Amino acid sequence: MSIKPLADRVLVRPAAQETKTASGIIIPESALEKPVKGEVIAVGGGTKDEEMVLKAGDTVLYGKYAGTEIEHEGEKYLIMRQSEVLATL
Repeated sequence: MSIKPLADRVLVRPAAQETKTASGIIIPESALEKPVKGEVIAVGGGTKDEEMVLKAGDTVLYGKYAGTEIEHEGEKYLIMRQSEVLATL
């Protein structure tokens, strides 16, 4: 990956959106919600006040409006601060 986050930031690949419910109903694209789960692709080095506890490969939960969306080589990613991550799975 050519993107290297700085300080306490992490690069996350959002999980694919569910397009079908458990009962088989197809959800239209206009009704899809943003994913709140993703995989950490790269992490920064942390800061002197905040140690980086996440690592590449972690699956994380984050807020619905967390981070900044970017597109790199046709794929969408989020860059967010480590403090915006709510939990690891």
